[in-house]
Amino acid sequence: MTGGRVALGGWVLTLEKLRTLEIQESTAIVGAGVPLAGLQAAAARSGRFYAPDPTETGASIGGTIATNASGSRSFRYGDTRRHVLGLRVALVGGKVLDVRRGDAVDFDVPALPVPATTKHSAGFRLRPGMDWVDLFVGSEGTLGVVLRAELALLPAPGELFAGVVFFPSEDALLEAVDAWRPAPGLRMLEFLDQPSLGLLRERFGDVPASAGGALLIEQELDGLDGEEMDRWEERMQAAGALAEASWFAASERDRERFRVFRHALPERVNEIARRNGFQKLGSDYAVPVARNREMMLFYRARLEAEFPGKSAVFGHIGDAHVHVNILPETPAEFEWGRALMIEFARKAVELGGTVSAEHGLGKRKAHLLALQYSPAEIEAMKAVKRRLDPQWLLGRGTLFPSE
Repeated sequence: MTGGRVALGGWVLTLEKLRTLEIQESTAIVGAGVPLAGLQAAAARSGRFYAPDPTETGASIGGTIATNASGSRSFRYGDTRRHVLGLRVALVGGKVLDVRRGDAVDFDVPALPVPATTKHSAGFRLRPGMDWVDLFVGSEGTLGVVLRAELALLPAPGELFAGVVFFPSEDALLEAVDAWRPAPGLRMLEFLDQPSLGLLRERFGDVPASAGGALLIEQELDGLDGEEMDRWEERMQAAGALAEASWFAASERDRERFRVFRHALPERVNEIARRNGFQKLGSDYAVPVARNREMMLFYRARLEAEFPGKSAVFGHIGDAHVHVNILPETPAEFEWGRALMIEFARKAVELGGTVSAEHGLGKRKAHLLALQYSPAEIEAMKAVKRRLDPQWLLGRGTLFPSE
């Protein structure tokens, strides 16, 4: 997404043959080259699951750790960092570290501010007394090379309730987001705006023409009473949802269709960007949950004024973390779209948010780090980089300009 693994010179390391995969009672020992889909399938066979659920299931486990990826289930289960118990990491000089939660780093680091968001993956998360695991997770391969990880597995949930709920307007949808967040067992609260639905109608003809947006919901029913379905009827009625036109899962096959529906959207956006001949302009910003509506209204006003009919907004609205995508058709639109993305980033930070919630900054978005942190705070991160990689050989140009 951000060019973090694209080499600017030197050597390229491939970890694709690091395929250790051992499922234990409540953990998994996983090589960096194991694809996410492989871990998920192996865990399912043991009656367990790995909670982080990034859209791209072909992503390597090492990559998801490097970017602190999250995905649609982050509403309940948080990001990758929360589920990493231990790491084996190769440092640039050849030393291999085996570290576990609680193993403190052996040098002093300052406390850097952390935004009041549920997710944050911009730069190094530094604090006095921190452990090695937190240092390496989300560092985008700039401090060491993750070889293997011990990851937490959870018992697979029993019955699930899932649906794609359509709304007549985005205003009604935003009201529902605030009202539905406290629902017990809710693990997914995903958003698609009206332009997004328009992009999907060619493939999914039963998307109602009157829909002004949609929420994808998924709830674990374990431990809940039998009246929860009645409560959803009440919730949808109170929110003014288009309940009769909405979709609800009666089987695993239905839930898979919903997953395909959600994941077809970024694929469609990428397809349009390639057809237009311009790099996709996409955001990964998040704000504190209490500022979600303010940020959403800002996005909508600016997009309708500057890029009518040429944008799509979707993503993890339960975490106040949606992805804005601008689809320029001319060089002038591309440059203005880049400027608008900076404007959005500044607004997110102004509201107490982050310039990257789950994708990392890589090379393509490294300039955003200076919007999040002061020069002194960035220098503190660079000091850690110099300590572990004094010649700046790892991830050259990722997060920081090469020294």
